[in-house]
Amino acid sequence: MAPVTILYVEDSEDLRETIGMLMEAPDREITTCATAEEALAALAEREYDVLITDVSLPGMSGTDLTRKLLSTQPKHWVVLCSGYPFGDAVRQFGPNVRSLLKPFEPEELEALLVEITGKIRDTVN
Repeated sequence: MAPVTILYVEDSEDLRETIGMLMEAPDREITTCATAEEALAALAEREYDVLITDVSLPGMSGTDLTRKLLSTQPKHWVVLCSGYPFGDAVRQFGPNVRSLLKPFEPEELEALLVEITGKIRDTVN
């Protein structure tokens, strides 16, 4: 079974490295970027199963990155990370978009990844 590919976008280098390592697992391949623009370049080169992005980024925001991705791939899985709660507003992005309130516990992220990975694998089988 192919690993689930995750593109993680976070402008804080310490957080990017720490969370990137925390997400590592035998069935996952993690790629990290510091900006939405870097993420768009990475997405142009290959497909990723899941985009996890900070909302507050320098330049293009994580929500704008999400809108751009979903405009061409509306069923793509996305996790928006923010220090501010989205509430029901996250639903505007579609059924495969989740939010994670920062600061989050590693277990919260892991539970979300397990849920999303299960749904991705269900659609493949």
